[in-house]
Amino acid sequence: MEKPSPPTEHLETKGLEIPLDASPPSSIDNDQDLVQRNKKLNRRIDLRILPLCCWVYLLNFLDRGNIGNSKVLNSETGDDLLQQTGMTASDYAITVTLFSLAYALFEVPSNWVMKHYVRPSMWLAFLLLAWGALTIGFAGVHNYATVLGLRFLIGVFEAGFFPGIVYFITIWYRFNERALRIALVVAFCNLAGAFGGSIAYGVGHINGAGGLQGFRWLFIIEGIITIVSAFVLFFFLPDYPARARWLSPEDKRFAEDRLVERGGGYNRSHASRREILETFFNPRMLAHYIAYIADVVPQGSFTFFTPTIVKGLGYTSIQAQLLTVPPWCVGFVCAITISYIADRFNARGWTVTIASLVGGTGWLAAGLLPHDAYVKRYGCLCLAACGAFPAAPSMTNWVTCNTPSLLTIPFAIALHNSCAGIGQIIAQWIWKADEAASGYPTGNFTCAGCSFFVAAIMIGLRLWYGRMNARGTTDATGQRRVWAY
Repeated sequence: MEKPSPPTEHLETKGLEIPLDASPPSSIDNDQDLVQRNKKLNRRIDLRILPLCCWVYLLNFLDRGNIGNSKVLNSETGDDLLQQTGMTASDYAITVTLFSLAYALFEVPSNWVMKHYVRPSMWLAFLLLAWGALTIGFAGVHNYATVLGLRFLIGVFEAGFFPGIVYFITIWYRFNERALRIALVVAFCNLAGAFGGSIAYGVGHINGAGGLQGFRWLFIIEGIITIVSAFVLFFFLPDYPARARWLSPEDKRFAEDRLVERGGGYNRSHASRREILETFFNPRMLAHYIAYIADVVPQGSFTFFTPTIVKGLGYTSIQAQLLTVPPWCVGFVCAITISYIADRFNARGWTVTIASLVGGTGWLAAGLLPHDAYVKRYGCLCLAACGAFPAAPSMTNWVTCNTPSLLTIPFAIALHNSCAGIGQIIAQWIWKADEAASGYPTGNFTCAGCSFFVAAIMIGLRLWYGRMNARGTTDATGQRRVWAY
């Protein structure tokens, strides 16, 4: 595992880059001493990195989904976002569509900046600070135009956050250690849904305090928490193993060397035109991206419409906030479990397939049940929560493991997550206000179809990668790779 030490200045200021022309070492999994050392190092890294990443992504998702809470909060007294700003259901759909468009447009540029120009702690903290300030500003909206403009800007700054976090994880962890870590981060969006519902439930009871509607207090409280957390992230998030003062020189070296196998680590080198084109247009990569679009349709439905769906089950707006909590908690447990199995048994294709089939069954049953079968349909919503969100971490990590070039990992991550914007746009138009009395059949059946479509593509990709390994297929640089299942 030894290789020449880079200059000290490079270690302290740039991060240690992984040489792509180095011969991959034998897997550390074949040496029990290295296995134990790797586990010990991961425990130290986990304690330093994961709590921060999980917390700030919870805030990211909290600030992303609070508009869904504000849409129905205190609607009985005319104090929800739509009535206070004169917005219609179509205006709301256009607003969240524009937000999702910002996601689709700005994720790749954001990861480009973070890879080549700005260290992770500084860039991610800047994004956090910017959208936190805009969230507080959202508390002062009084018309549709202001809502539309602010929401688009929030989308611009939020866009690069999740792909930035995923790329950051690839800097620190091996290929078969990422899905569980990504899942822990992503699972906190499930907690954000639960936490957001709980906060909205409490805020709904202080509607009118200080002359402000409940939804305005919701934006103020969540925005302040986000801004404070931006400074915590800036000062305490370690950028690269080589900059970690809490690691010895030997541990820094080991932390970097172990990433040579199947890609990972930090590298500022520019990819060739062929590597970039294959990352964007290779048929199997397109299959990953298209599958993620479909997966995000039910994800987006949970993010922006769970309070609306639950309210449609016969509950008041404040009760609906509280009853959004259980489905998110179910999703949290499933995400952790599925991602652990995917990494532990190298079974990303099969685990995502099973999760998608279960989730699709929940949506399908909800659409087939009578509209007034409220308890059964609420149970179907919990079953649907086992699908899209739990599948997302393994789908994202699968892309990081199998990019056509190791240099294009951050761009593949960003492009993959940009597809979330397209999926969210679809989700925002399938929950039609005039179908509330009939149980939202369009929304339920569309989510079911998307879930089953994801399962079909995952089976195809699993077989595809098996065939590539059997044939010894090389990557865009001509290097032979072991393709992850």
